[in-house]
Amino acid sequence: MAKTKSAKKAARVATRRHVFNVRRQKAMKDIVKEIAGLLNDKKMSEAAGLLPKTYKAIDKASKKGVIKKNTAARMKSRISRRLRSTGA
Repeated sequence: MAKTKSAKKAARVATRRHVFNVRRQKAMKDIVKEIAGLLNDKKMSEAAGLLPKTYKAIDKASKKGVIKKNTAARMKSRISRRLRSTGA
């Protein structure tokens, strides 16, 4: 348990950041799952329409340090590759 005043504040800040990070990660994972489902169902036009929103969620997670930069690039690359290969 934190004893000093600064350690208590740091603990509060960490808890608050954790909540934001979990929220951002959940939003990113949900939209990635959604676009993956559309690609599996061969709904290419809907998936292509959702691509910018997906990129935005991944980029925000990367910018805030929820995921690493290369992980974000890999995710975006794989999604766009699946979209291209299935004929969008």
